[in-house]
Amino acid sequence: MRENRTIIEELEEALSNRAIGYRAEALRRIADLFLGRAAEYDEEEVALFDDVMVRLIGEMETSMRAVLAQRLAAVPNAPRTLVRMLARDEAIDVAGPVLAGSERLGEETLVETASTASQAHLLAISKRAVVSEAVSDVLVTRGDRAVALSTVANAGVRFSEHGHGMLVERSKDDDALAAGVWVRRDIPRQHLLKLFTVASENVRRTLETVEGQSGKVLREMLSDVAGRVQASVRRQSGDYTEARRAVAELRRCGALDEVKIREFAATGRFDETTVALAEMSDLPVDACERAMVQPRGDLVILLAKAIGLSWNTTKTILRLRDGGALVRSNEYLTAYTKLRPETARKAVQFLRLRGRAAQAQG
Repeated sequence: MRENRTIIEELEEALSNRAIGYRAEALRRIADLFLGRAAEYDEEEVALFDDVMVRLIGEMETSMRAVLAQRLAAVPNAPRTLVRMLARDEAIDVAGPVLAGSERLGEETLVETASTASQAHLLAISKRAVVSEAVSDVLVTRGDRAVALSTVANAGVRFSEHGHGMLVERSKDDDALAAGVWVRRDIPRQHLLKLFTVASENVRRTLETVEGQSGKVLREMLSDVAGRVQASVRRQSGDYTEARRAVAELRRCGALDEVKIREFAATGRFDETTVALAEMSDLPVDACERAMVQPRGDLVILLAKAIGLSWNTTKTILRLRDGGALVRSNEYLTAYTKLRPETARKAVQFLRLRGRAAQAQG
């Protein structure tokens, strides 16, 4: 590298000079040297600049660190150690540009920063062009409302199963966040259904204060809207269409049984599990979908008991609807044990008759 000697000489002179102004000028000149030809340097050469600038920047005032961060944020091969140091800076004017834009920050650094830094730091991370599942998990769990809204609005963010669940939970009492979740194309269908169910529960609680015929009409309208939303979400889902076809074929061949539905649930196949429940209980799919996305698992236990599913299979289905964790294991087991099969079958028969009556009215 042609400039090696110049950089080393500058560094030695700067480090031997106690005047902060001199050191700041040396850092500026070295940064200019790097940025002027950054695209031409290989990783070994960039590492040399990295070492030099890291040794000089420690005592610099915030304004200078912020200027350097702004200049380095868009450089694809910016010095890694320096960028990580800037990202961890307590001053958001310094950390913000690199957290939002630097390609040199790895997932580990972003997760660490999101887990410990201020909400302003999290907001900067939420604006990155690409945000991995591990990073978004921290953003939607630890971030405030502004962070959550920014994360949901960013098309480059990828969410895990845990992240989807957190978004639905946080959308209960936040219309803006719920709207942001609803319009994303990557949210799995079961989470959209759960989101609408949760929102509907909030509306229902409000409607309980309305008396007389007006309250009854509003509640019936809400129920009708819920059914149409479910149908609309199903129509837009290619996965649902394939699940319906696969389950119908299993039933035609006599292979739709408890083992198969437990396999569906254990492998996280929401659509196949829901359609199989509907087929085995002779209920409309929307009734089984609502059972799978309601805040509580009582209806799933009712369906399982009526069909004759074992506790092991029922538990697996409940774990699927709870997002992979059986959040009320003891409570569910008690309900399953106490519920008599005959009682469950009568309740399902009522649901069946009500569904047929609704279809006839339609």
